[in-house]
Amino acid sequence: MKFILTAINAKYIHSNLAIYDLKAYCQQYKEHIELAEYTINHNIEYILADLYRKNPDAVAFSCYIWNIAIVEVLIREIYKVLPDTKIWLGGPEVSYRAEALLKQHPYLQGVMVGEGEQAFLQLMEHYITKNRALCEVQNLVYQDNKGIHKNKQGPLLALSEVPFPYEDMEKFENRIIYYESSRGCPYSCSYCLSSVEKKLRFRNLELVEKELQFFLDRKVKQVKFVDRTFNVWHTHAMAIWQYIEKHDNGVTNFHFEIAADLMDEEELRLMERVRPGLFQLEIGVQSTNPAVIREIRRKMDWEKVRQVVRRIHAGGRIHQHLDLIAGLPFENYDSFHHSFNDVYALEPEQLQLGFLKVLKGSYIYDMAEEYGLVYRERPPYEVLATNWLSYEEVRRLKGVENMVEVYYNSGQFGNVLKLLFYKFQDAFRLYECLAEYYEVHRLNGKNHSRMARYEILHDFIKECVKEYRFRAVEDTGNVLEKMEDALVCDCYLRENCKSRPRFALDQAPYKEKIRTLSANFYSLGTRVHTEVLRCGEVWLFDYRDRDPLSRNARMVFLGRV
Repeated sequence: MKFILTAINAKYIHSNLAIYDLKAYCQQYKEHIELAEYTINHNIEYILADLYRKNPDAVAFSCYIWNIAIVEVLIREIYKVLPDTKIWLGGPEVSYRAEALLKQHPYLQGVMVGEGEQAFLQLMEHYITKNRALCEVQNLVYQDNKGIHKNKQGPLLALSEVPFPYEDMEKFENRIIYYESSRGCPYSCSYCLSSVEKKLRFRNLELVEKELQFFLDRKVKQVKFVDRTFNVWHTHAMAIWQYIEKHDNGVTNFHFEIAADLMDEEELRLMERVRPGLFQLEIGVQSTNPAVIREIRRKMDWEKVRQVVRRIHAGGRIHQHLDLIAGLPFENYDSFHHSFNDVYALEPEQLQLGFLKVLKGSYIYDMAEEYGLVYRERPPYEVLATNWLSYEEVRRLKGVENMVEVYYNSGQFGNVLKLLFYKFQDAFRLYECLAEYYEVHRLNGKNHSRMARYEILHDFIKECVKEYRFRAVEDTGNVLEKMEDALVCDCYLRENCKSRPRFALDQAPYKEKIRTLSANFYSLGTRVHTEVLRCGEVWLFDYRDRDPLSRNARMVFLGRV
């Protein structure tokens, strides 16, 4: 008997913790279980052919909003070429519509609903030992010639009972490792499926420390905790953070999703002393409008969040990733504009502007009609309009999202964005104007190179200067020169460009001066770069010494010309 657990990940660098957990929990049957991972970028024909070649007796797919469309196509085709293979589904995208899927796909054997470890173990017992009937498998919805059957829900699993899922780390080279030290969520955010399961369970700290050491010994690049609110229990969070700090290998980065307003003084002091780049924090703000926060059943002290994020930022050691959601109830365009500016002012390393996804099983799905939610019928069920936000406004926010991703989250335009922010005095308006510029000049939908992005931004700045769109009345030439110097610095901070930016100062008249000022660095070749700016300053970019958070080169002031 061969049972293939299949994952179709969003990117190659991702892995699927769920299928590794299922196999680890079924150790006694592991010789019958095979894992298969693909990405959404793989051709469906390739995945189909590969699964056909493996010739499984049963196959199960781990289903999420990013892969369900591909999975539904695949299971139809698999049934045609492997008609005797039993097809199963599991995961959050199918747990709340299992019966509808079975009616839609009569060749589908069934769906594992919710937590899957014990259900999968019992399913393996059904297939291999024949000692368990399908009707006795917990958390299962299945169909046979008598119709659709919904089995009883089993007890929740103690998280420490799940064996450590990682063994051979070679297959995870250059990939993110996902790890779980707690399961469940104590909060009731109306848009989130994690709020459906209230019971919080924590993995034994001795196990956690042993497993973290496994990653540290192998110097994996990044471990991403999938805990929904990692710091909800102070003792658990501090024990893990202190262990990582004490055993830091100088390489591994650990990512945590936290509630910033739960951070206490002890946790903050730790964040101020750890190695820069050791921790990465993701903080879901979603909105700074109190009416919105109340309506989505979210608990958040925005003022405390603001204070904590600023303090961590001042320490310069932690990469912070702050999230906003557009399309929430009671959030109109102006309100979101305000929320965006509130979060932008905190200078996070990344600002994720997402859009509400109306997930089946969530409270907000039940309230869709009352909120006037219009959303896509197919995954990811993203909002198109609400009682407070028109489709035209959603479309405009999409443009802002794109510009934030390209220019802010890339980390490649930091100096010039600070100048532009000062000139606009409104961060949201800056990215809104950039989005309008891209639309007017038909720049969207094209695969621009990194240098092209700089040149587009330079043209945008020139247009702003020409049309007096900046807030201060200054000598336009001086403003443009400052912006061009900032662009040049941003360009060379990330890498020693093979071709010179067209907006950079001609270096020919300064060759001798450059040679004199950078004489001590000549032997380093392309590992450094020297540049004369329009303001007359001479800077050296040292690519041997990069900032652990921004990955920018160290800048050394050499003098003036």
